Amino acid sequence: MPKHANRSKCAHGRQSVTRVAGATAALALAAAGSAPALAQDAASAVGGERLGRQAVQVAPLAGAPALPAGLTGRSWLIADAGTGEVLAARDAHLPLPPASTLKMLFADTVMPKFDRASEHKVAPAELANLGAGSSLVGVKENLPYRVEDLWRGVFLSSGNDAVHVLAHMNGGLQRTVAEMQARAQALHATDTKVISPDGYDMDGQVSSAYDLTLFARAGLRNADFRSYCSTRTARFPGGLDKLTGQRTSFDIANTDRLLGKYPGLIGVKNGYTTNAGATFTGAAERGGRTLLVTVMHPEAQGKVYDEAASLLDWGFAAAGKVQPVGRLVEEDAPPSAEPAATDPVRWAQAPFTHSTDDPGLAPAAWTAALLGTALALWAARTLARRRTATAPASPTGGSTAVGGRTHRRLSRRARALLHAPRSRRL
Repeated sequence: MPKHANRSKCAHGRQSVTRVAGATAALALAAAGSAPALAQDAASAVGGERLGRQAVQVAPLAGAPALPAGLTGRSWLIADAGTGEVLAARDAHLPLPPASTLKMLFADTVMPKFDRASEHKVAPAELANLGAGSSLVGVKENLPYRVEDLWRGVFLSSGNDAVHVLAHMNGGLQRTVAEMQARAQALHATDTKVISPDGYDMDGQVSSAYDLTLFARAGLRNADFRSYCSTRTARFPGGLDKLTGQRTSFDIANTDRLLGKYPGLIGVKNGYTTNAGATFTGAAERGGRTLLVTVMHPEAQGKVYDEAASLLDWGFAAAGKVQPVGRLVEEDAPPSAEPAATDPVRWAQAPFTHSTDDPGLAPAAWTAALLGTALALWAARTLARRRTATAPASPTGGSTAVGGRTHRRLSRRARALLHAPRSRRL
């Protein structure tokens, strides 16, 4: 049976004491409002100075609704996906364990590389070294899976097994982690440190509400990403039936508790581990406006959905009634491609056109001239043969010279025309 929570719990005896103590100390430091808890100081904060400050940041205008009461998330952010304006935030750049919300960055990095309809046979090594207590969708070794099924396993069941298979397809875990880190850098997600592609608790692996919101915004620009994260239920390939030898399948459901319940919700990704607590990034559309929300580490796991929904309600009600406190920055443009060997200006021109800078014939006219010369040469040869066949023999035993001279004259003219510079062709 697939598991639907990324459980890395101390009760199972599978979590190192050092890891839990480190995470607890980090959260205690953040709760105390200590300056070192923030990844960026206010002056250099990505997205604006106010996003680097501690505590809640909001700039209401006249008639603005009050922020929801009882928000307990250690870090949260609500922003307009279209304009990038951050409407309100709390400790937006606070580095915290991201749990499975980090899978958004994994998908944004790897998804464009593989056709969704292609198949891959899973090798046993691709399912090795999964973290203890990992959430699994139920991928089986030595069986083929379509790429789109693996991505449904990632988004719906938060399957670390599906993540590992896709990462191996991408060249391995280390390469994928390096590419994810590079992608985060291109998105200006400078609070993020990637250690594992699936978001499983690892020492030093952190992100922030600001960065997770950047990942969601970038991912939603991919139609496949948007489709997978909004899927509520799907059939997933199972193993082989021992009696019939046929492939089985089973139902999987999206573990996002707001999907299908909150009006206009698009997705995107939820997560939970002992260290991270509950994390959630969501997107919702209403009246042609799309909002993004991220909530990290509320007081209780179930509150992450309630607090996200209340922030979305506030964001839609606050449209035009608050000043932005920051902005979601745009990603870096990809490096310019090297100039092509062929002059790009020539590729942009219509083919077979005659330039006024060239006094020669246009290609179409030159072709017609060559055809005309060839036809004249053929006609001369035919006429010469006929005259030779009907003319009397010369005293020397040769044929009359009229046809031969005509043939030679036309041949010389054709050769001269072929070898003449184009600017002199008439």
